[in-house]
Amino acid sequence: MKIQNILISQPKPVDFEKSPYAEIVKKHGVNIDFVKFFSIEGVSGADFRKSRINILDYTAIVLMSKNAVDHFFRITKELRTEIPDTMKYFCINEATALYLQRYITYRKRKIFFSKSNINELVEITVKHKTEKYLLPTADVHGGYIASLLSENNINFSPAQMFQSVSVNLKEQIDLNKYQLIIIFSPYGLLSLLENYPDFKNREISIAALGKNVACAIVNSGLSLSFMAPTPESPSITTAINNHLKKVNKGTKKH
Repeated sequence: MKIQNILISQPKPVDFEKSPYAEIVKKHGVNIDFVKFFSIEGVSGADFRKSRINILDYTAIVLMSKNAVDHFFRITKELRTEIPDTMKYFCINEATALYLQRYITYRKRKIFFSKSNINELVEITVKHKTEKYLLPTADVHGGYIASLLSENNINFSPAQMFQSVSVNLKEQIDLNKYQLIIIFSPYGLLSLLENYPDFKNREISIAALGKNVACAIVNSGLSLSFMAPTPESPSITTAINNHLKKVNKGTKKH
Protein backbone atom coordinates (compact mmCIF):
# COMPACT_ATOMS: atom_id res chain seq x y z
CA MET A 1 0.00 0.00 0.00
CA LYS A 2 1.38 3.40 -1.00
CA ILE A 3 1.99 5.70 1.93
CA GLN A 4 0.59 9.22 1.73
CA ASN A 5 -0.15 10.11 5.38
CA ILE A 6 2.15 9.39 8.35
CA LEU A 7 1.28 9.79 12.03
CA ILE A 8 4.15 10.51 14.43
CA SER A 9 3.34 9.84 18.09
CA GLN A 10 5.43 12.79 19.26
CA PRO A 11 4.93 16.57 19.48
CA LYS A 12 5.80 18.50 16.32
CA PRO A 13 9.42 19.75 16.29
CA VAL A 14 9.64 23.41 17.30
CA ASP A 15 11.58 24.25 14.15
CA PHE A 16 9.86 21.81 11.80
CA GLU A 17 11.18 23.35 8.58
CA LYS A 18 14.75 22.63 9.64
CA SER A 19 13.99 19.10 10.85
CA PRO A 20 14.62 15.84 8.94
CA TYR A 21 10.84 15.37 8.83
CA ALA A 22 10.51 18.43 6.58
CA GLU A 23 13.00 16.86 4.18
CA ILE A 24 10.90 13.69 4.07
CA VAL A 25 7.79 15.70 3.22
CA LYS A 26 9.58 17.54 0.41
CA LYS A 27 11.33 14.48 -0.97
CA HIS A 28 8.43 12.04 -0.95
CA GLY A 29 5.40 14.30 -1.21
CA VAL A 30 3.81 12.82 1.91
CA ASN A 31 1.91 14.40 4.78
CA ILE A 32 3.17 14.04 8.37
CA ASP A 33 1.02 14.77 11.43
CA PHE A 34 2.34 14.90 15.00
CA VAL A 35 0.23 13.89 18.01
CA LYS A 36 1.48 13.00 21.48
CA PHE A 37 -0.29 9.77 22.42
CA PHE A 38 0.04 10.08 26.20
CA SER A 39 0.95 12.40 29.04
CA ILE A 40 3.10 11.77 32.10
CA GLU A 41 1.82 12.45 35.61
CA GLY A 42 3.85 12.15 38.77
CA VAL A 43 2.94 9.90 41.68
CA SER A 44 2.68 12.01 44.82
CA GLY A 45 5.15 11.61 47.65
CA ALA A 46 2.27 10.54 49.91
CA ASP A 47 1.26 7.78 47.49
CA PHE A 48 4.86 6.70 47.01
CA ARG A 49 5.22 6.22 50.78
CA LYS A 50 2.50 3.57 50.56
CA SER A 51 4.87 1.39 48.55
CA ARG A 52 7.10 1.24 51.65
CA ILE A 53 10.20 1.68 49.53
CA ASN A 54 13.09 3.34 51.34
CA ILE A 55 15.26 4.97 48.68
CA LEU A 56 18.29 4.98 50.98
CA ASP A 57 18.17 1.17 51.15
CA TYR A 58 19.49 1.15 47.58
CA THR A 59 23.00 1.77 46.28
CA ALA A 60 22.22 2.38 42.61
CA ILE A 61 19.47 3.84 40.44
CA VAL A 62 18.49 2.60 36.95
CA LEU A 63 17.23 5.50 34.84
CA MET A 64 15.47 4.70 31.58
CA SER A 65 14.42 8.22 30.56
CA LYS A 66 14.59 11.90 31.41
CA ASN A 67 11.12 11.50 32.93
CA ALA A 68 12.55 8.93 35.31
CA VAL A 69 15.31 11.38 36.28
CA ASP A 70 12.86 14.22 36.90
CA HIS A 71 10.43 12.18 38.98
CA PHE A 72 13.13 10.40 40.99
CA PHE A 73 14.53 13.71 42.19
CA ARG A 74 11.04 15.17 42.64
CA ILE A 75 10.11 12.29 44.93
CA THR A 76 13.34 12.57 46.92
CA LYS A 77 12.64 16.28 47.39
CA GLU A 78 9.05 15.67 48.51
CA LEU A 79 10.25 13.01 50.96
CA ARG A 80 13.13 15.24 52.07
CA THR A 81 15.54 12.43 51.29
CA GLU A 82 19.16 13.47 50.83
CA ILE A 83 20.85 11.21 48.28
CA PRO A 84 24.42 10.30 49.31
CA ASP A 85 27.35 11.02 47.01
CA THR A 86 28.04 7.28 46.93
CA MET A 87 24.83 6.59 44.98
CA LYS A 88 25.51 5.14 41.51
CA TYR A 89 23.45 5.92 38.41
CA PHE A 90 22.94 3.53 35.48
CA CYS A 91 21.37 5.25 32.48
CA ILE A 92 19.85 4.00 29.23
CA ASN A 93 21.98 6.39 27.16
CA GLU A 94 24.43 9.28 27.37
CA ALA A 95 21.70 11.91 26.92
CA THR A 96 19.92 10.66 30.04
CA ALA A 97 23.21 10.52 31.93
CA LEU A 98 24.07 14.11 31.01
CA TYR A 99 20.56 15.18 32.01
CA LEU A 100 21.50 14.26 35.58
CA GLN A 101 23.52 17.50 35.69
CA ARG A 102 20.25 19.29 36.41
CA TYR A 103 20.24 17.67 39.84
CA ILE A 104 23.74 16.54 40.78
CA THR A 105 27.38 17.48 40.30
CA TYR A 106 28.10 15.14 37.41
CA ARG A 107 31.86 14.78 37.75
CA LYS A 108 31.62 13.85 41.41
CA ARG A 109 29.25 10.91 40.94
CA LYS A 110 29.60 7.38 39.60
CA ILE A 111 27.54 7.35 36.42
CA PHE A 112 27.31 4.55 33.85
CA PHE A 113 25.38 4.51 30.59
CA SER A 114 24.70 2.35 27.57
CA LYS A 115 26.07 3.43 24.20
CA SER A 116 23.71 1.30 22.14
CA ASN A 117 20.63 -0.33 23.68
CA ILE A 118 18.80 -1.72 26.68
CA ASN A 119 20.68 -5.03 26.54
CA GLU A 120 24.00 -3.26 26.92
CA LEU A 121 22.66 -1.42 29.96
CA VAL A 122 21.72 -4.75 31.54
CA GLU A 123 25.21 -6.08 30.75
CA ILE A 124 26.67 -3.12 32.63
CA THR A 125 24.53 -3.87 35.69
CA VAL A 126 25.68 -7.50 35.55
CA LYS A 127 29.24 -6.22 35.99
CA HIS A 128 28.07 -4.50 39.19
CA LYS A 129 26.01 -7.33 40.67
CA THR A 130 26.76 -6.39 44.28
CA GLU A 131 24.67 -3.23 43.95
CA LYS A 132 21.08 -3.02 45.10
CA TYR A 133 19.18 -1.26 42.31
CA LEU A 134 16.10 0.94 42.37
CA LEU A 135 14.19 1.30 39.10
CA PRO A 136 12.03 4.46 38.90
CA THR A 137 9.25 3.62 36.47
CA ALA A 138 5.77 4.44 35.21
CA ASP A 139 4.83 0.76 35.49
CA VAL A 140 4.27 -0.81 38.90
CA HIS A 141 5.94 -3.98 37.59
CA GLY A 142 8.84 -2.22 35.86
CA GLY A 143 8.10 -3.26 32.28
CA TYR A 144 10.55 -4.81 29.83
CA ILE A 145 13.72 -3.63 31.60
CA ALA A 146 12.50 -5.29 34.81
CA SER A 147 12.11 -8.63 33.04
CA LEU A 148 15.67 -8.39 31.69
CA LEU A 149 17.10 -7.50 35.09
CA SER A 150 15.24 -10.46 36.62
CA GLU A 151 16.54 -12.83 33.94
CA ASN A 152 20.08 -11.76 34.83
CA ASN A 153 19.50 -12.17 38.58
CA ILE A 154 20.04 -8.48 39.32
CA ASN A 155 18.96 -7.39 42.79
CA PHE A 156 16.47 -4.61 42.06
CA SER A 157 13.06 -3.20 42.94
CA PRO A 158 10.72 -1.31 40.58
CA ALA A 159 9.42 1.94 42.06
CA GLN A 160 6.43 3.59 40.41
CA MET A 161 7.18 7.31 40.63
CA PHE A 162 5.14 8.47 37.63
CA GLN A 163 2.48 7.09 35.33
CA SER A 164 1.44 7.39 31.71
CA VAL A 165 -2.07 8.64 30.97
CA SER A 166 -3.54 7.92 27.56
CA VAL A 167 -4.95 10.90 25.66
CA ASN A 168 -8.22 10.76 23.73
CA LEU A 169 -6.89 10.21 20.23
CA LYS A 170 -10.36 9.93 18.71
CA GLU A 171 -10.92 13.63 19.44
CA GLN A 172 -7.73 14.61 17.63
CA ILE A 173 -7.33 12.33 14.62
CA ASP A 174 -9.10 10.19 12.06
CA LEU A 175 -7.00 7.04 12.26
CA ASN A 176 -8.27 5.73 8.92
CA LYS A 177 -6.45 8.60 7.22
CA TYR A 178 -3.01 7.09 7.89
CA GLN A 179 -1.03 4.33 6.23
CA LEU A 180 1.91 4.46 8.67
CA ILE A 181 2.19 5.16 12.41
CA ILE A 182 5.53 5.64 14.20
CA ILE A 183 5.57 4.64 17.89
CA PHE A 184 8.27 6.04 20.20
CA SER A 185 7.30 4.47 23.53
CA PRO A 186 5.49 1.41 24.89
CA TYR A 187 3.11 3.90 26.55
CA GLY A 188 2.29 5.31 23.13
CA LEU A 189 1.42 1.82 21.95
CA LEU A 190 -0.75 1.26 25.02
CA SER A 191 -2.62 4.49 24.34
CA LEU A 192 -3.16 3.50 20.71
CA LEU A 193 -4.63 0.14 21.70
CA GLU A 194 -6.78 1.66 24.45
CA ASN A 195 -8.24 4.15 21.99
CA TYR A 196 -8.60 1.63 19.18
CA PRO A 197 -9.11 -1.92 20.56
CA ASP A 198 -9.72 -3.18 17.02
CA PHE A 199 -6.43 -1.81 15.70
CA LYS A 200 -5.17 -5.32 14.86
CA ASN A 201 -7.80 -5.49 12.17
CA ARG A 202 -6.71 -2.25 10.50
CA GLU A 203 -4.52 -2.11 7.40
CA ILE A 204 -2.05 0.39 8.83
CA SER A 205 1.71 -0.21 9.04
CA ILE A 206 3.35 0.39 12.39
CA ALA A 207 7.02 1.16 13.07
CA ALA A 208 9.10 1.62 16.21
CA LEU A 209 11.94 3.65 17.63
CA GLY A 210 13.99 1.34 19.82
CA LYS A 211 14.10 -2.37 20.52
CA ASN A 212 11.98 -1.95 23.62
CA VAL A 213 9.11 -0.49 21.60
CA ALA A 214 9.59 -3.02 18.78
CA CYS A 215 9.25 -5.89 21.26
CA ALA A 216 6.10 -4.34 22.76
CA ILE A 217 4.55 -4.08 19.29
CA VAL A 218 5.30 -7.71 18.44
CA ASN A 219 4.18 -8.93 21.87
CA SER A 220 0.87 -7.15 21.31
CA GLY A 221 0.25 -9.32 18.28
CA LEU A 222 0.87 -6.54 15.76
CA SER A 223 3.11 -6.71 12.69
CA LEU A 224 6.22 -4.54 12.89
CA SER A 225 6.89 -2.84 9.56
CA PHE A 226 10.36 -1.52 10.49
CA MET A 227 12.36 -0.08 13.35
CA ALA A 228 15.32 2.13 14.13
CA PRO A 229 18.11 2.30 14.95
CA THR A 230 19.65 -0.37 12.72
CA PRO A 231 22.96 -0.43 10.80
CA GLU A 232 21.07 0.65 7.67
CA SER A 233 18.87 3.18 9.47
CA PRO A 234 20.65 4.81 12.43
CA SER A 235 17.75 7.22 13.03
CA ILE A 236 13.97 6.96 12.77
CA THR A 237 13.88 9.61 10.03
CA THR A 238 16.41 7.63 7.98
CA ALA A 239 14.27 4.52 8.52
CA ILE A 240 11.14 6.35 7.33
CA ASN A 241 12.98 7.65 4.29
CA ASN A 242 14.29 4.18 3.39
CA HIS A 243 10.85 2.63 3.87
CA LEU A 244 9.18 5.21 1.64
CA LYS A 245 11.75 4.59 -1.10
CA LYS A 246 10.85 0.92 -1.00
CA VAL A 247 7.08 1.13 -0.59
CA ASN A 248 6.36 4.19 -2.73
CA LYS A 249 8.71 3.04 -5.48
CA GLY A 250 10.98 6.04 -5.62
CA THR A 251 10.65 9.64 -4.57
CA LYS A 252 8.40 12.48 -5.42
CA LYS A 253 9.38 16.11 -5.18
CA HIS A 254 7.02 19.08 -4.92
